[in-house]
Amino acid sequence: MRRLFLSLRHVAGGRLMLPLLGALCVLAAGTSRPAASAERPNIVFIVADDLGWSDVGYHGSEIKTPNIDRIAASGVKLEQFYVMPVCSPTRACLMTGRYPMRMGLQTGVVRPWAQYGLPLNERTLPQALKEAGYETAITGKWHLGHFQRAYLPTSRGFDHQYGHYNGAIDYFTHVRDGGFDWHRDDKVCRDEGYSTDLIGSEAVRLIENRDRSRPLFLYVTFNAPHTPLQAPQEYLDRYAGIADLQRRRYAAMVTCEDDNIGRIHAALEKQGMLRNTLVIFSSDNGGPVRLGATNGPLRAGKGTLYEGGVRVTAWASWPGTLRAGGTVTEPLQMVDWYPTLLKLAGARAEQPLPIDGRDAWETIANGKTSPRSEWLLNVEPREGAIRSGPWKLVVANTPLGGTELPPPGGGTYELFNLHQDPYEKTNLAAQEPARVEIMLRRLHEFARQAVPPKAAPAPPGFISPAVWGEMD
Repeated sequence: MRRLFLSLRHVAGGRLMLPLLGALCVLAAGTSRPAASAERPNIVFIVADDLGWSDVGYHGSEIKTPNIDRIAASGVKLEQFYVMPVCSPTRACLMTGRYPMRMGLQTGVVRPWAQYGLPLNERTLPQALKEAGYETAITGKWHLGHFQRAYLPTSRGFDHQYGHYNGAIDYFTHVRDGGFDWHRDDKVCRDEGYSTDLIGSEAVRLIENRDRSRPLFLYVTFNAPHTPLQAPQEYLDRYAGIADLQRRRYAAMVTCEDDNIGRIHAALEKQGMLRNTLVIFSSDNGGPVRLGATNGPLRAGKGTLYEGGVRVTAWASWPGTLRAGGTVTEPLQMVDWYPTLLKLAGARAEQPLPIDGRDAWETIANGKTSPRSEWLLNVEPREGAIRSGPWKLVVANTPLGGTELPPPGGGTYELFNLHQDPYEKTNLAAQEPARVEIMLRRLHEFARQAVPPKAAPAPPGFISPAVWGEMD
């Protein structure tokens, strides 16, 4: 156990909180390290699916998200938090701390017919936390492979699993392309109901029935507000004033998700867990602007390498450890949570495969500078984006990963200074050719390290199974 100490620099209201029962701790806003009683925190990681940057109340939305707003205000808002342009690659980042191009997952998502998933040689976050003594559970969407049992959540480190494997399931019938997709502990489950409510209810059940001898890692992965745009009528009625039907449905889905996040947080509070629980929230990618979502002033949306596609709403809350009302404007990325959480949990850091993420706790807790100055936003054979300090290079229609840099011309190069131009309106590539070449070389180096993308169309004659992921 790490040595306990008193911090005299962070005392709420100038008052020192006296030790209780011999435990030495300081409970104060802005504490840089977990208090003694919280050295192995419970971790609840909540992921929304396709949530737009400006589709939460605290970013100015007309969509009502009182629970998200309240919990975010109780902790630290991560206002330059980066993910991948689409779902599966972002989830691979969180599960491994490694860029998805190292696994062949950089292009598209894991489709229902895919004969691949998160590679089995990857050490996953739940595996590492389980090694450290955590109880581990997932409720919601997996989306990292289901074609063989070895790729299912209970084979990747989760003690408990509930929910679906694919994206874009029907919220009421739980069917995707004719195949049923709802499971408990990786066996078919016929629970009926709206998926957002079921996911929230399972999270509450897991909190209430947890193994109290172990800390809990709970991964809550809502499929809302991803398409199909479906919501219970009571939520649709709340937004009768929105004329656009897609936007109305989307808003209803977000508010239902917010209600369930509130239920989860209330369960933690009822169980007396808040002071020893780190709650994290993020979208998996930017909002799809033609499907009900908005990203405010950020450029473009889901599936693109512009800020609207890869910069998302995110926050972290841990009362007594993270300062309430805090804001972090330093760039951070989903891959950074892997080493950060392993360190907080006291998990073993050594592993066969090197990670790309960096421990970001000092940035999140104390507002220190980001632990690194370069962020790969994705790289594919002919496109990619990278950020270095304030500079961001977006490349399209250019062969990447060969032995030489691609010749000038033929491709598209866009260079932005995000400090001066956060909404990517002014392309400075022509004015900064030397900087473009430096950043292009780095992107090229990453491309050479990449595994070829595994994404492929459905094979001819493919027929969906009656139940996705069911093995003979």
